[in-house]
Amino acid sequence: MRRSKAEIYLHFVWATHQRQPLVTPEVEAALYGCLVGEAQRLGCDVLAIGGMPDHVHVAVQMPTRVSAAQLMQRMKGVSSAYARRELLPDQPFGWQDNYAVFSLSRPHRRRVVAYIRGQKQHHAAGTLWPEWEETDEDAPLRASAPPAAAESGGMEA
Repeated sequence: MRRSKAEIYLHFVWATHQRQPLVTPEVEAALYGCLVGEAQRLGCDVLAIGGMPDHVHVAVQMPTRVSAAQLMQRMKGVSSAYARRELLPDQPFGWQDNYAVFSLSRPHRRRVVAYIRGQKQHHAAGTLWPEWEETDEDAPLRASAPPAAAESGGMEA
């Protein structure tokens, strides 16, 4: 049987409840591992994961049978239960209800993957892409874009 060809690339951003700094270095690897595992169980290929103590970025290649909402519901639900049970049993861990999702084209993947993997460096240096750091439409932009970085049309393939 032949399958349809689909290349669906998405970049997700979501935050901890009330932007609490709960994704500490002590729990980051295990929490990210849980997120990646759940995405893979749904048939997604995780291209990059990164973030800060109060938020996470994930870039994935999605199968056609999974929606962005389904992926977020499962990743957030499974990881918050895991964090409450195993990683931070003495803290009320949770994610905000909302999230942001951006579609990516094939030529933009490499640049977005590098941005996600370099989250800590971008936050430290102030070289954020502000519109890709917020998790809802009403959130104020909290950082300035680097010169020509966020606007550059000549992204790598």
